Amino acid sequence: MTDFHRIKRLPPYVFEQVNKIKAAERAKGVDIIDLGMGNPDLPAPKHVIEKLVETAGKPRTDRYSASKGIAGLRRAQAHYYERRFGVKLNPDTQVVATLGSKEGFANMAQAITGPGDVVLVPNPSYPIHAFGFLMAGGVIRSVPAEPTPAFFPALERAILHSVPKPIALVTCYPANPTAYTASLDFYRDLVAFAKRHDLILLSDLAYAEVYFDENDPPPSMLQVPGAMDVTVEFTSMSKTFSMAGWRIGFAVGNERLLAALARVKSYLDYGAYTPIQVAAAAALNGPDDCIREMRDIYRKRRDALVESFGKAGWDFPAPQASMFAWVPIPEKFRHLGSLEFSKLLIEKAEVAVAPGIGFGEHGDDFVRIAIVENEQRIRQAARNVGRFLKTADQTLHNVIQMPKAG
Repeated sequence: MTDFHRIKRLPPYVFEQVNKIKAAERAKGVDIIDLGMGNPDLPAPKHVIEKLVETAGKPRTDRYSASKGIAGLRRAQAHYYERRFGVKLNPDTQVVATLGSKEGFANMAQAITGPGDVVLVPNPSYPIHAFGFLMAGGVIRSVPAEPTPAFFPALERAILHSVPKPIALVTCYPANPTAYTASLDFYRDLVAFAKRHDLILLSDLAYAEVYFDENDPPPSMLQVPGAMDVTVEFTSMSKTFSMAGWRIGFAVGNERLLAALARVKSYLDYGAYTPIQVAAAAALNGPDDCIREMRDIYRKRRDALVESFGKAGWDFPAPQASMFAWVPIPEKFRHLGSLEFSKLLIEKAEVAVAPGIGFGEHGDDFVRIAIVENEQRIRQAARNVGRFLKTADQTLHNVIQMPKAG
């Protein structure tokens, strides 16, 4: 049997190699502290679960649902955008519910990408940002992930040297994996750039509510006047309400692009289970104290991570948003690359992290640490790592190639 065309375009999943070692160690009875996957460990809000239970099992809710989301859920998302960002959306034409933001990105790629179309994607970035378009037959050109003054000259070069001209640019702020954040001024410049170069903007805003400066919440790109002409923004219930397994997200923004997404989805799914959509609407329409509690928990975990790992000999700056720290590999291990270093941490420190290479080749000097364990476990991870770092020179002579004698 010949290799399948789309499968050939996908490299081996880097994280699977780490997962295999993690599973093997756990099979031996080792207590691995898993700070690798960004999988929220907090419970979904009580009132959301109660709404799910109340709705489940009713004859009408067990039937096929609506691919683009039930009307009440789309209205709830529109109300959220108006409250949070001051952005008015038409729930009938400017909101599509998705099976998580990941599915939304993948199906948007299917909707807008032709064979050989070029898409500009940050490197490093969350894998679906690139591979959604690769699976759709597109070509990826990497651009910087950090929103610095160097960002726009790099974009200009990418457009100048791409044939055919790029059709779209992906952004993600607060960023996964890097935790970078962007200002509204940056978005203003980006929207102007996109209009000048006829680019579609696809903004991943999944971490909109996971931030640590209450006076500086992350903005939406759609707050920029005229952004609606060129932008679709993706959000998710996964992190804001700890509903990752529920698979509910949204695409909002430009009507023409969303109509294309909705048309693709209409052939592929009937939407999420209706009681889940009803519960998601209750989350968006309900009190926001659960969101503030979530932020407070992640802030305390972030502080514990930075403090305890610093004491262990691994210093890095505190991220300002997201549930991740993007951490340079200690200098003496950097030559190993992020995958081998991540394997070492599991085997020698009983701590799992995500290798930066899994997010693009420009991430190979880093690992991503997720704050998905409680403060006690995070501090235990730091103690384990500290012992590993102190003894590595003596214990890794058979792992790390030693320089040859002169």
